[in-house]
Amino acid sequence: MSDHSKASPLTTYFAVWAALLVGTFITYEAAFLDLGKFNAAVALIIATTKGLLVALFFMHLKGASEKLLKLVVISTIFFLFILLALAMADYGTRAWS
Repeated sequence: MSDHSKASPLTTYFAVWAALLVGTFITYEAAFLDLGKFNAAVALIIATTKGLLVALFFMHLKGASEKLLKLVVISTIFFLFILLALAMADYGTRAWS
């Protein structure tokens, strides 16, 4: 019988928290850099990395069952497509002057 409710050590939480703070600082600093067309890509990479840290450690997906991981990935992709479809519908129906 495996214990899936076992919490991660406190040091792991503080390390992830520190990594999230560093990621936030990097996001702040990157906002002042002129990267041209790569501004959005850099911001999204940083945000994805921070989101992955939150999902893996604070949502306990690291070490979760394979079925739960599949459910999370499928639902994430589903809602991403909804978000993109709504954003593109808004973009496509704007009156450009």
